[in-house]
Amino acid sequence: MASVVSVILAGGQGSRLYPLTKVRSKPAVPVAGRFRLIDISISNSIHSDIRSIFVLTQFASESLHRHIFTTYRFDSFHRDYITLLSAQQTLENRDWYQGTADAVRQNLSHLEDPSALVLILSGDHLYRMDYRQFVASHLASGAEISIAVTPVGADRAHEFGVMKADGRGRITEFFEKPKEPADVDRMRVDEAVFGRFGTPPRGRTHLASMGVYLFNQDVLRDLLAPADPKDFGREVIPRAIGERKVFGHFFDGYWEDIGTIRSFFEAHMDLTRPLPKFDFYDEERPIFTYPRFLPGSKILGAAVENAILCEGSIVNRSTIRDSIVGIRSRIGDNCRIERAVIMGSDFYESREDLARNRERGVPDIGIGHDVEIREAIIDKNARVGPGAKLVNRNGATAAAFENYAIVDGIIVVPKGAVIPAGAVI
Repeated sequence: MASVVSVILAGGQGSRLYPLTKVRSKPAVPVAGRFRLIDISISNSIHSDIRSIFVLTQFASESLHRHIFTTYRFDSFHRDYITLLSAQQTLENRDWYQGTADAVRQNLSHLEDPSALVLILSGDHLYRMDYRQFVASHLASGAEISIAVTPVGADRAHEFGVMKADGRGRITEFFEKPKEPADVDRMRVDEAVFGRFGTPPRGRTHLASMGVYLFNQDVLRDLLAPADPKDFGREVIPRAIGERKVFGHFFDGYWEDIGTIRSFFEAHMDLTRPLPKFDFYDEERPIFTYPRFLPGSKILGAAVENAILCEGSIVNRSTIRDSIVGIRSRIGDNCRIERAVIMGSDFYESREDLARNRERGVPDIGIGHDVEIREAIIDKNARVGPGAKLVNRNGATAAAFENYAIVDGIIVVPKGAVIPAGAVI
C-alpha cells in the first residue's frame, strides 16, 4: 500500500451537540457507554494499517488530549505515532484555526514524507471503513483527490454537500446542502452510476459527501497555498472539481454524522436493538478505547430489556428498557428508565464522599431511588436525586435551564449537573 498519513480534524466546538459539548470538544463526547467519538476514526485508521496519525485540536481540548495520550501508545520498535497538534500562535501565524482547510494548512510543515497521500478525516462520525480500499480506488482511478460518498434519498439531500459523478466515478459538480427543489432535482445521480460501483440505488438518488478526503500531497499543498480558502467542504473541494481530477469512492455501509442531539440520541437507541446498524461487537475490527480495570456490572433484581450495561455499573431493583447504561453507573431502587442514555461516571464516590453528600444536602452521583427517566441523555458525573421525574411533562421541544436543557424534545442533563430530589421536568 502507498504511504498514507491520517489527519483527523478534532477541533470543532460542536455547538449543535450543546450541552454535551459544554465542557469538552465534540470528538471527546462519550459514545455507547464506554467509548469516545474520536475512537472511531483512530480505530478505523489503525485497522487500515495507517499508523501515522495527526489529530488537530482546538476547542476545549483538555479531556480529548488526556484520552488520546493515555489510550494510544505504540511500541518503540516501530515508527508508528499519534501526534496531537493544537492550534497555536507562531511567528508566521497569529490566528487560531479558521476552518478545516486552514487547520490543515497550518500544520503542513509536520508532514515529513513528501510522497505520502494525505487522508483527511472527521473526528466525530460513526462508521467503520477500511481505508485501504479507499486508497486502492484512488490509485486505480488516477485521481488527484478522492472523496468518500454515500447514497442518500432526495428527502435528505438538503442535509449534506451532494455531488454528481459520471460513469467513471469522476465528480463533476458539487452543491452544499441544496434547499430549492430545482437544485435538489438537478443533483440527482443516474442509477447506472450507482450500479457501476456496486451500490444498489434502493430508491436513493443522491451522493452525499462523508467529509472523508484523500489527497495527493502535492495537490493538497497547491490548493492550500493561497491563504483565503478556510474550509474543505465549502471552498477547497468545489474549486478543485473544476481544476483537478476529483473522484468519488462509493461507500454503502452505515455512516452517521451524529452532530445534533437528536441524531446522537437516535444512533444510541439503534445500538440497543438486537441487530444494530453499527456493530461494536466486531472482534476482528474492535473499536479501541482507554482500557479500564473495572468489575462486571452488578444487577440486583432489575428487569432489563433491550439495553447495554457497561462495566462497573450497579443496578438495583429497577426497570430499564431501550437504554444504554455507561461505565460506573449507579441506579437506585424502583427506578423506571426508558429510551435513555446514562453516560455513567469517571469515578466511584467513597463512603466519605457519600457522607459529605448527606451533610451538603446533594444527591449522590448517579440515579437515586424512585426516579423516572424517559427520552433523556444524562451526562457523566450527573446527580439525579430520589423521586425525580425527567419525562418532559409539558412536551417542550426546546428549553434551557441551569442544570438541564431540552433539545429536539430530548432532556439533556450536562456533565456534573444536579437534579434535586423530587424535581419534575
